[in-house]
Amino acid sequence: MENLDSLYQWLCGEGVFLFDRQLPFSNDGTKALTIQLNGADAWGIFLDKGRMKTRAEEESAVLHEAGHYATGATHRVCSPYDLVEKHERKADKWAVERKLSAEELDDAVAEGCTELWSLAERFGVTEEFMRRAVCWYTYGNLAVEEYMSF
Repeated sequence: MENLDSLYQWLCGEGVFLFDRQLPFSNDGTKALTIQLNGADAWGIFLDKGRMKTRAEEESAVLHEAGHYATGATHRVCSPYDLVEKHERKADKWAVERKLSAEELDDAVAEGCTELWSLAERFGVTEEFMRRAVCWYTYGNLAVEEYMSF
């Protein structure tokens, strides 16, 4: 299972620049973003830690942004919605698979962790991240809205 410290170490080893910066141009729900510089093999992940209340929020955000880097799934701000959604899902799949395996999820459930909050707590991520993980390993997709009620 990946943890936040090892994820930061991996990103630094990959040469990804990490910034803790306020993201004034984004909506309040945006906690992080990833950019690739045009014409260069340089990447930056910007984290707005002021918008993150817990370590689980930070870890979930860094996993997702690392997924953008690892898969190359970035897009221009003005890209069509379908392309943006495709890249977001690609980053989410990578993040889930990097954080935990299907076997780790199965083991947690077998040990009695059957509520989303308890799974999220066990793996150190948000409930939203855990919903995606459960959908990915149970249904083979990330369509949380189709399988889980809130």
